Amino acid sequence: MKLKTIGLAGLLLASSPVALAAPFEISDIRVEGLQRVSAASVFNAFPVSADQTVDDQQLGQAAQKLFDTGLFDDIRLSRDGDVLIVNVSERPSIAEINIDGNSQISDDDLRKGLSDAGIAEGQVLQRSTLEEMQRELERLYQSQGRYSSSIKTSVEQLERNRVRVNININEGEVAKIRQINVVGNQAYDDDTLRDLFQLEDKPGWFFGWFSDDEYSREALSGDLETLRSWYLDRGYVNFSITSTQVSISPDKSRIFVTINVDEGKRYKLDKINFDGDLKMDDATARSLVTAEPGEYFSQSKLTASSEALRQKLGAEGFAFADIKAVPTVNEADSTVDITFRVDPGRRAYVRRINFEGNTTTQDEVLRREMVQMEGAPASTDQISQSRQRLERLGFFKQVDVDTRPVAGEPDQLDVTYNVQEQPSGSISASVGFSQSAGVIYGAALSQNNFLGTGNRVNIGAQRSDTFTNINFGFTDPYWTLDGISRGYNVFYRETDYEDSDISTYSTDSYGGNINFGYPINDLSRLNFGVGLERLSIDTYDDTPSEIVKYTDDEGEDFLNYKLTASWTRNNLNRGIMPTAGSYQRVSLETAVPGSDAEYYKLRYRGQKLFELNPDWSLKFSSNLGYADTLGSNDPYPFYENFYAGGLGSVRGYTGNTLGPKTTERNDGDDDTLGGNVLVEGSAELIYPFPWIEDRRSLQTSVFIDGGNTFLTDCYAVVDGDGPSECESGINLDDMRYSVGLGLSWLTPVGPLTFSVAKPLNEKDGDDPQVFQFSLGQTF
Repeated sequence: MKLKTIGLAGLLLASSPVALAAPFEISDIRVEGLQRVSAASVFNAFPVSADQTVDDQQLGQAAQKLFDTGLFDDIRLSRDGDVLIVNVSERPSIAEINIDGNSQISDDDLRKGLSDAGIAEGQVLQRSTLEEMQRELERLYQSQGRYSSSIKTSVEQLERNRVRVNININEGEVAKIRQINVVGNQAYDDDTLRDLFQLEDKPGWFFGWFSDDEYSREALSGDLETLRSWYLDRGYVNFSITSTQVSISPDKSRIFVTINVDEGKRYKLDKINFDGDLKMDDATARSLVTAEPGEYFSQSKLTASSEALRQKLGAEGFAFADIKAVPTVNEADSTVDITFRVDPGRRAYVRRINFEGNTTTQDEVLRREMVQMEGAPASTDQISQSRQRLERLGFFKQVDVDTRPVAGEPDQLDVTYNVQEQPSGSISASVGFSQSAGVIYGAALSQNNFLGTGNRVNIGAQRSDTFTNINFGFTDPYWTLDGISRGYNVFYRETDYEDSDISTYSTDSYGGNINFGYPINDLSRLNFGVGLERLSIDTYDDTPSEIVKYTDDEGEDFLNYKLTASWTRNNLNRGIMPTAGSYQRVSLETAVPGSDAEYYKLRYRGQKLFELNPDWSLKFSSNLGYADTLGSNDPYPFYENFYAGGLGSVRGYTGNTLGPKTTERNDGDDDTLGGNVLVEGSAELIYPFPWIEDRRSLQTSVFIDGGNTFLTDCYAVVDGDGPSECESGINLDDMRYSVGLGLSWLTPVGPLTFSVAKPLNEKDGDDPQVFQFSLGQTF
């Protein structure tokens, strides 16, 4: 039987006027040469079917459609009578991919990129895709400055029409910058301009080790932008970079960069105008502009001024305001007029406030912190204040806010707060340790966000070398919708102060209190409380003379009725490990008339943090206290004294050891008596810990601490114990100072605090302690 073969090349020419075969009606289609590809795949891609009359042009187009699938290297059509035979040669499939020589790009990333391009084990090999991948890899390495890199690919044939793809990578070395030249600069010399760059010349075989002389295209683009901003901030309005040439040495190891600039003239500001609907008076608008007539033009000041105007309009509900600072150059007198073109747009309203990421904390807890309300004009200030209030709760490691316009509603937007929750307490049986209290063990529940309700709950029974503590406390920060809080607490404590490096005595106490808080504004609140405490003192043979004399005169059992009041202002950017803002607290505790010991204690605690950049901050802290009796000649109760030294006080000195000492007794020891005056302060530089990305749960600092306690009046001693060695009064020369390094780490089981400190003015009788830490205490 006569068999007519129609090659693919001929079919692709079927559109020419010359016909290679007469049209015929196909009675059947037979596919030959298939190995892995199914016949169904061929028929789905081949747009010709049985009982269809076709000519050469239609067959050519059908073959091209089948070839476009990428599954075949060759396709040949032939006739056996009225039967159309489709003979295919399948492309090989990839059985294995070997990658060798890569270190800058991981195998996983390379394989993912290959897979996205269609090169993966089990897929059909398309050599054009492999070649394109090779070129892309070469471009990627060259963008890193690795001009000597090379990519070689090879394909090994395996049985059953399979192949092994080998990719051999020679990444090469990053080309070093040998020279950076700036051409055309007159106002500033080459050294001044080169100091602006991240990229550096290689200064020599030794100092080159410390320079950033490895070339990268991204770094050069950043340096060019830095150079442009430098000139634009110094009055050179028409400054331009006319060209940049990057040449490479023949061995592809050295780079030479030439930057051609046109500085232009230097201009001063003349007039500042406003155009458009300001939505504010002219004086207010001008107060937001940092640039002033008569000074040199500065692009950064204009950008900052535009942003200040935009924020002002945003605070008024114009969330989509558009501000453009348009300069008009006056060549005659080398001045520039600036016109701020203001388009406030339509006032935007918040349609919906959403919360994401709060898997534990209830929406209600977050929503009650909102200053921005749904349905109200969208205020950028109120949206930002709401985010800050969420961060101050201490429940979240990070809070981000996203505002998006509502589709089809040009005057509405949705606000979404994305929160990342962090531990806000502990619920467990625990074992911990602190150097001041020793081993701490017990069962405790301490939650500032109990079951996600925002309520604070403390239930526990703890015991250590120095104390036994059983307590229950509860605080509802939103007892009323207006933010009035209510809390109460009951407790029982046994404390042995001898093991705490304080004077030798012990106390047993129990009592309770109830308190209320009232918000003055978003940052400040007042708290008031009333409580009752019964306390018993036990003395020993070696108890200091002052304490024995006090208990002889005043007794060993005390029932005190207490009133408390405090004012707090919290403007910190975060509730835990803040890096910016301020905190102040003034508190007064008094045992009112009718108590066995009538006294008052006044305290001030303050923090101020200055954020130098997102990773560095300066922190200043102070802790002051003064206490005295209420209108009587009785001595101030020694068990209410302030103490200094240790973590949270003056690091580098053992906890509670600073301040006035007791009079020596039988064993010759003198212990800390504490004082009714407390003076402490600290300055810290907070810096990022190397190799740690999550800096919201770990904070390191270098610090200098200072502080001590003082007695305004000395305690009497027992007759026969000798003269008191007490020196009353506040003498700042007795302040103790230390310098050191600190680390705080918020772990899932609680806070971990370290310090390594050296006393600066240690004196006789002091108890220095270089390394201090606390682990596992609840917070």
